[in-house]
Amino acid sequence: MTVQPKPFAIPVTVLLTLCALFWAGNAISGQLAVGHVRPFQLVLLRWILVAGVLWVIYGAQVRSYWPVIRPRFWSLVLLSFVGFTAFNTLFYIASVSTTAVNVGILQGAMPGLVLIGTVLAYRTRVTPVQIAGVVLTMVGVVLIATRGNPASLLHEAVNHGDALMLVACTLYAAYTVALRNRPDMPGAVFFTLLAVFAALTSLPPAIGEALLVEGYTAPTLRGWLIVLYIAIFPSCLSQLFFLRGVDVIGPGRAGVFINLVPVFAAFLAIVLLGEVFAWYHGAALVLVLGGVWLAQRTTT
Repeated sequence: MTVQPKPFAIPVTVLLTLCALFWAGNAISGQLAVGHVRPFQLVLLRWILVAGVLWVIYGAQVRSYWPVIRPRFWSLVLLSFVGFTAFNTLFYIASVSTTAVNVGILQGAMPGLVLIGTVLAYRTRVTPVQIAGVVLTMVGVVLIATRGNPASLLHEAVNHGDALMLVACTLYAAYTVALRNRPDMPGAVFFTLLAVFAALTSLPPAIGEALLVEGYTAPTLRGWLIVLYIAIFPSCLSQLFFLRGVDVIGPGRAGVFINLVPVFAAFLAIVLLGEVFAWYHGAALVLVLGGVWLAQRTTT
């Protein structure tokens, strides 16, 4: 009797770590894209590529769920616009006037913003420890936004890029909170639907950019390579890896790996972009990650 070898399977922890690494790479890509592909171009091309590939794989399943989709069609369009189109547009615009280190660390505030959103939307009960975690996370955000000088808020404006990134994170947190009431359909199929909506809602801003911006040009070769990276890795593979992680170990444990995004983003920004890692970056990283850890604690 011959024993059939087991098919090779990548451990889910590896998949989730790669997921965080690819999302961190998106922060680096935002910096590299400046001057090579415009923000609205990048968002449109990203979602056209993602939606096109996923529709080939899951399009038939999306159509089969039309009776579930139809009553909530416009709310799902809005959900896609907030979580995918608006978030990514602000993300890439912010990259013009802030650093990849800042972008990565500010993304680390998302779990705290999600916790606030669940309290506001669903009256979720939180513990004092969780509240302390959110406060710590917000202190870290303030430290980054003020370049290590919170007193500057009294007489100076927050950096434009950091402010936009904070708005983007708030939008994505709202999207995440709203996912609790998403239609009953497989995650990959649902993501395909939202990717199609994101491509459609990205079109009007991109057309407006092409018509109104003086000296408008198509992406350079480097711009196209950045678009391909973002479409393949942060958009497709990361989402699929994360969905697999949620299926295997559950959303709570899978979500912890998102905490690696600011760590990877800071490392990549220093190595690939030569950005300076100041003392306040380290302090903010500790505050944000520690705050997220506390915010995930529950009473026993």
